[in-house]
Amino acid sequence: MVEIKTPEQIAKMRAAGLVVAEALKACREAVAPGITTQELNDIADKVITDHGATSNFRADHGGLWFPGVICASVNNEVVHGIPGGRVLEEGDLISIDCGAILDGWHGDAAISVAVGEVAPEVEMLSRVTEGSMWAGIAQMKKGNRLVDVSKAIEGFVRRQPLPPKGKWGITEGYGGHGIGTAMHMEPHVLNYVERGRGKGMKLVPGTVLAIEPMVSLGTPHTKVLEDDWTVVTNDGTWASHWEHSVAVTEEGPLVLTAFDGGKEMLARLGVTAAPDPLGV
Repeated sequence: MVEIKTPEQIAKMRAAGLVVAEALKACREAVAPGITTQELNDIADKVITDHGATSNFRADHGGLWFPGVICASVNNEVVHGIPGGRVLEEGDLISIDCGAILDGWHGDAAISVAVGEVAPEVEMLSRVTEGSMWAGIAQMKKGNRLVDVSKAIEGFVRRQPLPPKGKWGITEGYGGHGIGTAMHMEPHVLNYVERGRGKGMKLVPGTVLAIEPMVSLGTPHTKVLEDDWTVVTNDGTWASHWEHSVAVTEEGPLVLTAFDGGKEMLARLGVTAAPDPLGV
């Protein structure tokens, strides 16, 4: 069953989303050569705690315990990298995924951050992945179907010029999801159109989805390392991951984990973001 939220519940999810936004902002500002992924984890942990929230990452997930409040995935790591002693180096690309629970409601978002100066194809990779996320978010409108989101994400990636080295691989087997009273809920949101899957559910006001494309410079295929968490590309090519939690409202999309509710980026795409229920 897909959980449909009331306007009051969306306002509570907005509050949780702003905690996630603050945690990711603090991590982004701290990323630099020499910092460890554990230090980034500790920064996010403090922000979450200081806002009276709890982590929805540091928990048991289907029998597997995740020890961090962020996923810190570096270079060829696509998602679910465990924070620890790894030291970031100039030219790395780190994807930081973070979530929080506030008043029983979940927020979830991710960013990719360049460590110092990166290669041109790495900069393109992050920009294309982020752009595909916003293309999908722009389809989070009343009356659209789930496939409209998937089609927009894939279409954006396929229209981009190929990078100087490599190609675009949209990661298979992973995607976005419903979010609300739990972090991972129905429906699953593919980042590409799969034949035979159909159009999917109709988007109605109160639908809240985490939109999260993952794109590599090569293969769409991945494997999980022996730690049972870290997902890496099969061919060793680097990957990027971006994510926002987004609500469908009567007035348009509301990006719960963006400080401005998505106004600036959606306006560039000709879409009006919904008014912020918290007046931020």
